Amino acid sequence: MIDEEREKLRTVAWSELLPWLSLFRTFRLAWHPRALLFATVALVLTIHGWALFGWMFSGSDDKMVQQQIDQIAPRGDYPCAPLAALVPDRPTWPSQELFTNPTEWLQSISVVWQTLSQPFVGLFHSETSLTGLAYLLLCGLWAVLVWAFFGGAITRSAALQLAADEQIGTRELVGFVWSRWRSYAAAALFPFLGVLVANLGILFVSWLLCWSVSAWVVAILWPLLLLGGLMMTVLLLGAWFGWPLMWATISSEGTDSFDALNRMYAYVREKPLQYLFYIVVAGLFGTLGWLLVVNFAAAILAFTDWAASWGCGQESYNDLLACKTTAGYLIQFWRDCVKLLAVGFLFSYFWTAATAIYFLLRRDVDATEMDEVFTDDEQSNEVYGLPNIGTDEQDAPTITEPETPTPPEETDQPE
Repeated sequence: MIDEEREKLRTVAWSELLPWLSLFRTFRLAWHPRALLFATVALVLTIHGWALFGWMFSGSDDKMVQQQIDQIAPRGDYPCAPLAALVPDRPTWPSQELFTNPTEWLQSISVVWQTLSQPFVGLFHSETSLTGLAYLLLCGLWAVLVWAFFGGAITRSAALQLAADEQIGTRELVGFVWSRWRSYAAAALFPFLGVLVANLGILFVSWLLCWSVSAWVVAILWPLLLLGGLMMTVLLLGAWFGWPLMWATISSEGTDSFDALNRMYAYVREKPLQYLFYIVVAGLFGTLGWLLVVNFAAAILAFTDWAASWGCGQESYNDLLACKTTAGYLIQFWRDCVKLLAVGFLFSYFWTAATAIYFLLRRDVDATEMDEVFTDDEQSNEVYGLPNIGTDEQDAPTITEPETPTPPEETDQPE
């Protein structure tokens, strides 16, 4: 007997078999000019704000404060000079750097995490004084406020493109983020609010240690202090590893900061190995992307210098860049703009990859499809009425369409 026709396998849905392949789409999204511009503007605002706070606290005699200022906002020709130095003036080929010293490239990828988390890490240093605490709090709050807008814009645009392959206009994008700007900022600050509450409880009880008479009371209550330490550890560990997911949650679900906080802790707690795997894949792919971007930017600078040196001579051109003249400063300014745009790719890629990782974790934990994303159409104010319920000839209930009222016909009125 002839077998039934069998359907031939023509295509393989790799996105269903290996959903983490969606991480490879992030480079194209992070390389978008609007994402690069948002990331670069936010980076410049963050660094200059930190430099302003550093100038405000530069008169402090506390050596720890000065050390923190040098670490967060190191002094240079201008505040963004250390980040612009990540991009060389000449292309650096993989045979010379990537394989001989791969750790340098990996450190470049992690510069986003290190840069944005520096103020918050310094808060928990045992030698931080009240002055240093005020400086770090200002830096951390400023970073949250800046990236609550620009990070939200990048993740919102990435969420729509990853899920629905839909481009969003800049005006619509700004309106979405601005309406939820407080939720983005509050989501990042809630874990530290919980840490503050636990810390105040421990501080109040430990205050009794100042007197030997009440020290034994504190010793008896010490398990309660340990519970407070457990609370702070859980809050900080979850926030340390999962804080980028909160931005992606609000951008993808259109929800508030409480839901973003709950999802972040749930996803990190329930799927830690998958989360680590996604981070490793995104980091390796981001390293290759950074290699391409940094050499592309360096090639622009190198070819421009090469062409300009033919016009005025190599020595004259080098002297112009080395001399502290208005023309030299202006040329160096435009060169550094190219470098900062390249560094902006790191931040743009960071938020885009965080959005893709959020979709993957949401699929693993909540079994939500990768193409589901919140749209403004879901906020329609249209109200639907219930259908009319009637009976047929046998008195069985039936559903009938609601009658649509029609305007009365105009009739001639008697004079």
